Amino acid sequence: MDWLSFFEPYELALQELKINLRGIRQQYKTKGLHSPIEFVDGRIKTIASILDKLDRMGLTIHEIGRVYDIAGIRINCQFVEDIYMVVELLKKRQDLEIVETRDYISMQRESGYRSYHIHAYYHLETIDGMKKVMVEFQIRTLAMNFWASIEHSLNYKYEGQIPKGIKDRLKQAAEAAAWLDGQMSEIRDEIAEAQKTFEKRQSDEYRVIEPATNLVTLNEDYLIKKHKGD
Repeated sequence: MDWLSFFEPYELALQELKINLRGIRQQYKTKGLHSPIEFVDGRIKTIASILDKLDRMGLTIHEIGRVYDIAGIRINCQFVEDIYMVVELLKKRQDLEIVETRDYISMQRESGYRSYHIHAYYHLETIDGMKKVMVEFQIRTLAMNFWASIEHSLNYKYEGQIPKGIKDRLKQAAEAAAWLDGQMSEIRDEIAEAQKTFEKRQSDEYRVIEPATNLVTLNEDYLIKKHKGD
């Protein structure tokens, strides 16, 4: 198996998607609008993780195309409502071919896990022509992502067999995270307005500070030159 060649289209797809999605966030900010995208990250499964998943699925290396989450994009949002805005944005993209959606928010898993998953082919332009690369999108709030990260670490530690006592506490934590998301949604407009005011103040302060900094630099340059002349 030539893993270097195998991973290349996945790496390229992730790079392009991260740039594009971060660009969408910037467009919202430039227009003074609330961005449903807070930040974007991505990862490629390790070889060991891929082989382990093939084994769990009862597949051979020749069926690796059935592993849909080799390339993963994680989109974090501030509010639950933002998640569904992002889903609609992805569905409208011409370079994505949606294969499957899984809404673990309205129908959360037994463990308490909440997230919105999309499996889609990304149309990647290469020197050999267009390639369809499967990518998994995980769209979550910050609270959902924090909980999922903890659960992932515990699953790794206990090899998927988390003790019942910890499982129960995780479930309670998931309910607390869901409550927090609900509270944030109820005051969403106030939060968005406060953030807009804060960002404007920062921008105004920068516009004041920048000319002053330049003036200090010019004065320093002038004094240095004058001193050398003397």
